[in-house]
Order: sequence, then C-alpha cells, then structure tokens
Amino acid sequence: MDFELNEDQAQFQQVLRDFVNTEIVPVAKEYEHEGTYPTEIVAKMGELGLFGLMIPEEYGGVDADFVSFTLVFEEIARGWMGVAGILGSHSVSTWMLSRHGTEQQKRKYLPELATGARRTGIALTEPDAGTDLQGIRTTAERDGDHYVVNGSKMWITNARYADPLPVLVKTDRSAEPAHKGMSVLLIDADTPGFTVTKDIPKLGYKGTESCEVVFEDVRVPAENLLGGVEGRGMQQVLSALETGRLNIAGRSLGIAQRSYDEALAYASERKAFGKPIAEFQAIQIRIAEMATQLQAARLLSYWSASKLDSGERADLQTGMAKLFASEVALQAAQESMRVHGGYGYSAEFEIERLYRDSILMTIGEGTSDIMRTVIAKSLVAGKGKVGW
Repeated sequence: MDFELNEDQAQFQQVLRDFVNTEIVPVAKEYEHEGTYPTEIVAKMGELGLFGLMIPEEYGGVDADFVSFTLVFEEIARGWMGVAGILGSHSVSTWMLSRHGTEQQKRKYLPELATGARRTGIALTEPDAGTDLQGIRTTAERDGDHYVVNGSKMWITNARYADPLPVLVKTDRSAEPAHKGMSVLLIDADTPGFTVTKDIPKLGYKGTESCEVVFEDVRVPAENLLGGVEGRGMQQVLSALETGRLNIAGRSLGIAQRSYDEALAYASERKAFGKPIAEFQAIQIRIAEMATQLQAARLLSYWSASKLDSGERADLQTGMAKLFASEVALQAAQESMRVHGGYGYSAEFEIERLYRDSILMTIGEGTSDIMRTVIAKSLVAGKGKVGW
C-alpha cells in the first residue's frame, strides 16, 4: 500500500497550491460578494492547461491521471468552490467527448477545448427531470441531414460560455426502455433557436453561472450526434458522471480543508477568559473531529481515483467518495462556524461562504440518498465489496 503522491503529482499539487494562494484566495470573497465573473482566474487556468485535464495529448490536452484530476478540484475549491465548478462541467464534457466522440468531432472541438479557447458544459437536467434522466422531454427529430431540437434545460453550468454544449435529448420517444431512445447532440453556441434565457439565483456556488437554456426548432447537423450512433446517450452520460462524482469529492475536500484551516487559525487567535479558545476542551474536540473526518474523506476519495486510474469500473468507489466527502464538507463547515461563534455568521469571514458552498456538495451530481442507492445496488449486484 502506498498512500503518498508520486513525484509528478506532488509537484503538480504545489503548482496548484501556489496558484490558488496567489490568484484565488486574495480575491474570492470580494468577487463572490460583488457577483464578479472570475475572468482573470479562468484565463490563468487556461495557461496552466487545466481545461485539457481530461483530453488526450494527441488533441493538445494533458490526459491527467485521476489522482491529479482530484488534486485540481481539491486545491481550487480550497480557494473558491465556484471557480472549481467552471472547470468541473467542462471536464465531465471533455472526458465524454474524448471517449465517445467520432474522430471528426474530436478533431473539430478538442484542441480548442484543451486550451480554454473554447469551453463547454453538459446539459442534462430539466425542470421536471433531475435524477430521473429518462424522464427528460427535450426531443430531437431527424429531418434530412439535421436534427431539430425542442425543449429546455435547467441548472446548466457554463451555459453562457459553452461552445459546443452537449445536450441529452430523446431521438426516439417510443423506445422501451426509454434510455435506448436517448442521444447526446453537440450544439454550437451560435445555432439559431438556442437561447440562454436567465441565470438562476443561488444560495451559494457563485462565480459561475447556472442557467436555463431553451431550444426552439434548433437545427443541429447530424454529424454532431455524439459518437455518430443514436440511442447511446444515457450510456455516454453515465460513464462521464463517474468523473463528475470524483470532482465533487475533490471539491468537498477543498471546502472541508479550508473550513478546518479557518477554524484552527481562529481558535488559536481568539481569546476568551484570558487564553486562546483552542485551549478549551470543547473547541479541541471539534477540531479533532474535523481533522479526522477530513483525512478519512481524503483517503476514500484518492482511493476511488486510483481505482479509475487502474482502468476498473468504479461506480461503487466514486459513489462512496462523493457521498462521504460531501457530508464531511457540510459537517466541517458547520463545525467551523460553531468555532467562530457569531463571527462565523458574518459575511466578513470566509466561513459563511464555505458553509453556503458546502450545501451544494450533498446535492450536485446526485444527492446523498441517490449515492446511497448507487452504492447499495453495486453491492447487491456483486459488483463491489467492502474490504481489501
């Protein structure tokens, strides 16, 4: 068993840490409160090659291992989880395109997606279909050498910058079961009838937009059908969501780490009854619990990343990592707020933003209860085990 990063991963972590400390941490609170889009930070991420994490080298990407992939989201979310979200949806989409796209699609899109000259996201959720993706209503009717798309999507990260935007649609509404009639279309941003209608106000997860998008008789070339074969959309999306769970686990680690760091620093500086509150046993218990849960979540997350790196199917492992790490992030933010006392409720301190962002981790990419069902189904089906 080797629980250490290799030399390349350790160097990469340090580069990321320096970037976060110098470019994100000093401005995150101000940008978040003012609603400023982090244009300069996004440009720097492009210079670092982070938009090419999941893209093969032959198309200009980094083709990072999944441990390094998780490191990216942990470090960036430690600075500002919203910025990590910009990269998260892009990475899920580029992984899907890299693994399932036709050669023509890869050569057309991946080189610019790798540099950040193009960015992307993924459009799955609808007003009446979140967890139940088979219940989507967005349709794509074949008309000669085009598909005509009608419908809407909700909560789409990067919607205003995505070009192309992969969209899950029903190409055969009569298919049984329904997933056999679902496909993914790559819709270019300037396609007539494709409209980003509004940004959805949110409790947290600021910095990146979450939008409603509408498709009204959008004509998409048939050559933009992901993989070139109808009926494989659900399979393509579900395979990509494994990486999505891992990036949420990484983001959760970043929130939990920063929550712990803020609690420890505050407890060491804040005095009551003539001594630092870190010397009080009640505060010590909270800090010890936070540190222990954080390290357990980190080990589980990087274990699941190593499973993906070994080429194994990892629904069970990534489900466990996402479930546990997200719950730890929420718990750590709450405990850190308690350590801060009244100041934790103030927008002048980091912890109120960390708390707001932590809540999403237990919802995004599948709620905690959905993750529990994913884990249970894998165990019942004999596709995974508990233990070595």
